[in-house]
Amino acid sequence: MSTPLYAPGKEAIAAMPLFPSLTLAQIHLVGAGQEAAALAEIRRHPCLGFDTESRPTFHKGQTSDGPHLVQFASAERAWLFQTRTAAAQAAVAELLHDAGIAKVGFGLSNDMSQLAHKFAIHPQNLIDLDRVFRQMGYKNSVGAKGAIAILFGQRFLKSKRLSTSNWSLPQLNEQQQLYAANDAYAAMRVHMALQTLKKSDE
Repeated sequence: MSTPLYAPGKEAIAAMPLFPSLTLAQIHLVGAGQEAAALAEIRRHPCLGFDTESRPTFHKGQTSDGPHLVQFASAERAWLFQTRTAAAQAAVAELLHDAGIAKVGFGLSNDMSQLAHKFAIHPQNLIDLDRVFRQMGYKNSVGAKGAIAILFGQRFLKSKRLSTSNWSLPQLNEQQQLYAANDAYAAMRVHMALQTLKKSDE
């Protein structure tokens, strides 16, 4: 029986150098009327990092009406779609229904259930990186922070304050954009590193 693997602990990760994240210049918050152009650009990529953000719930019995933001990332940039408009929802649905584009992320079951419930979107060709790490022998859920530490020896910043901010706002601030974009970007970078490791083992 193989020995279970574990991601580095909080103290070990805190001592690591920062993971180089995307900058605002590499993030496209897709505005009204920009959906078609964004789709054309995004669909040139056979694989994308993927994540969603929802306005948090704070009361017992309260259910989320998210996702309010859906983000995709390549190895160089990210695209953020606010789901307030029919055009944005259609663009997101088109990408997620495209089985020719792999969408990679962490802990995707909640994202999928929210998308199905709110928009009747049932994503195709999803790769849940938590499952990949479990298949590699990691005992607990690794998550983006753990995966970045394992593969790059770097510290990926995730702000609790930003994760629980109001993602349904008409105007997202710069910190929200950076947080959301880099969640998807981290997943993409992790997937690329895992693919490189897989090829080296063949």
